[in-house]
Amino acid sequence: MLESECSDALAKLEQRLGAEWGHLREARELSRSTFESVMSRASEECLDSEDTSIVVMGSLARGEFTAGSDIDWYLLIDGSADPRHHDLFRRAGQVLDPIAAKMPGQEGTFGSMVFSHGLIHHIGGDDDTNLNTTRRLLLLLESRVAGRSEAWQRVIRSILVRYIGEDCGLWKGSGKRVPHFLLNDLTRFWRTMAVDFAYKLRNRGGKGWAIRNIKLRMSRKLIYVAGLLTCYSCHLEQAGIHGGETDPEALRERVLAHLEQRFSQTPLENIAGMLVRHPHLDGSARKIFDSYDEFVGMLANADKRNQLERLTIDGMEGDAVFERARELSHVFRDGLIELFFDSASGLESLTKGGIV
Repeated sequence: MLESECSDALAKLEQRLGAEWGHLREARELSRSTFESVMSRASEECLDSEDTSIVVMGSLARGEFTAGSDIDWYLLIDGSADPRHHDLFRRAGQVLDPIAAKMPGQEGTFGSMVFSHGLIHHIGGDDDTNLNTTRRLLLLLESRVAGRSEAWQRVIRSILVRYIGEDCGLWKGSGKRVPHFLLNDLTRFWRTMAVDFAYKLRNRGGKGWAIRNIKLRMSRKLIYVAGLLTCYSCHLEQAGIHGGETDPEALRERVLAHLEQRFSQTPLENIAGMLVRHPHLDGSARKIFDSYDEFVGMLANADKRNQLERLTIDGMEGDAVFERARELSHVFRDGLIELFFDSASGLESLTKGGIV
């Protein structure tokens, strides 16, 4: 389920810093109420089964939903092909799409049927398309399930088993217990998002350029950062994860359980969890969360959001809304750099280790 308004790490960090992240609080509350509506409608209409789950992504799953947000969802199918799945999918669209202000994006990532086979078996190689990679990584980074969760849980577990079970370096490497198979795929996904930004700019004739640019700098970067911290946590928290366990199978189960728990958090909660343990990074925490709070407030403001959605590349220079959004992205970036290159937390050596 979604993090509550008083999600522990974020609330503790806000209190310790004497901060007031009102926009984040309002977005979490709207996320909660909207998700409850989705859950209620899904239950009333019986939109899932033991081999299907309604999976919600995007700002609603991250707890950052605003009045101008859409609901990104798809029907996840983990079972034999059945003609009735299409009927279930169509009914889900008729029920869920009207809840949001806008329809899902035009690329087909959401508002569709997604079968588990490609998500689990096509990691890398020619069959791992941009669409497949996006769906797989977003399932880990920012998904929530509305209704029955069996299919969703099985697929997430199976994907993590692939990443962990086939990562020889994680078990027999130099001592840094970082899941590099997963880490490298997360990094590839971040680069894919950056490259696809240019593709979508061309494909859409420049429409929506400014808001997509700012989202790439803020919310898209946020989920990547949360993924990195999750991977690094396997090394930083290895004593607690391993608990003295020496049996290989039992140890893998502990690592899998740890990753499932970390990915069940929202990205903001994930990052707050790291920062709340390191008071010496409070200055960095203010940069990260103050800027992100204002960014969410900007998206919640109809006039500012509309301005960003209408703004063209030719008109960006001197536009006050875009300039402020770009300033926020720089503050956000600087806070993240300070976090990842901090030696006392142990993150600096992991970050400098790079992608292998």
